[in-house]
Amino acid sequence: MSGQKRTTWTGPGPASPLVDARGLRELLASSPPPVLLDVRWALTTGPDRDGFDDGHIPGARFVDLDAELAGPPGPGGRHPLPSAAVFEEAMRAAGVGEASAVVVYDAGPATAAARAWWLLRHHGHEDVRVLDGGLARWVAEGLPLDTSDGGTHDDVSPARGDFRCGPAPSTGPGSSLEADGALGCAARGVLIDARAPERFRGDSEPVDPVAGHIPGAVNRPTTANVRDDGTFLPADALRRQFDAVIGGIGGRPDEVAAYCGSGITAAHQVLALQIAGIPARLYPGSWSHWITDPARPVATGDR
Repeated sequence: MSGQKRTTWTGPGPASPLVDARGLRELLASSPPPVLLDVRWALTTGPDRDGFDDGHIPGARFVDLDAELAGPPGPGGRHPLPSAAVFEEAMRAAGVGEASAVVVYDAGPATAAARAWWLLRHHGHEDVRVLDGGLARWVAEGLPLDTSDGGTHDDVSPARGDFRCGPAPSTGPGSSLEADGALGCAARGVLIDARAPERFRGDSEPVDPVAGHIPGAVNRPTTANVRDDGTFLPADALRRQFDAVIGGIGGRPDEVAAYCGSGITAAHQVLALQIAGIPARLYPGSWSHWITDPARPVATGDR
C-alpha cells in the first residue's frame, strides 16, 4: 500500500458522502489533493467527453461510464457491473491509489457520480465523496473551469495510481444483491424502485421491452432526493421521507435495497439513503436484468 498521506476531509462530518463546491475548492488546494473524477453522462447521449474538454474542474480526470463503470449490455442488463479488472485499470489510469481520497462529480444531480461512488465503495475504497450539485454548483459559485484539452498531453497526464479492487462489503454502501435477493428484500423489508411513477406502474416503458415492477417493491423516484438546483435535500429531510416509505409498508431499516432501470439511478437512491443514515444495498442489474428471465414475476399498478 502506498505511503501517501490521506487528504483530510472538511465539511459536515466524516460520515458524509458529500462535499460542497467551496469545500472541494479547499480540498483541491490541500496537499495532497483528492483525485477528482468527472463522470458526466446521460442516458440518451452517453458519456460527455466533449463537455469535459470544453470545460471541467481543474485537476479532474474523465471517466467513461459506459466503458469503465459498466460492462457490455446483455444478460446482465443494460448497465451491468464492469469486471474488476476493467474497473481497477480505469481507476489506476485516472490516478486513484489505495490511499487516495476521491471526489466524483457529474453535470449536476449526481446520477452518474453516484454510480462511481458506489463502485468505489463496492470494491472496498471508502475514502470517496460526491460533489453536491455537481459541475452546475461549481459554476454557480463562480469557481474556475479548465478549458484545456482535458489532460491528455504527456506533460499533464495523471500519474498512475495503485488502486486495487478489494472485497465487496456485505452491508451498507457498496453492498449488492441479485434478483432472488431483491425479491426476498421486497417480501421481508423494503425494496425501493427509483424510476418514474409511470414506469413503476407499467403505464409506459420507453426504455425496456417489458413494463411494470418487481412484486412488493415501493416507488420513490430519485428526483425526490434533490432540490431544484440539483443538490441533495438535508439529511434530516431525507430521513423523514425514507422513514415514511419504510414505516408505511412495515419494512425494517436494516433490510433496504434499491433498483431502477439498469442500476445507475438506483445508486443515487442508495447515496441518498446513506446521507439519511440508512444503509442500503443495490440490485445492480435492476429491471433490465429482472426481465431477462420470463419466469420472474412482473407487477403493475401502484402496489
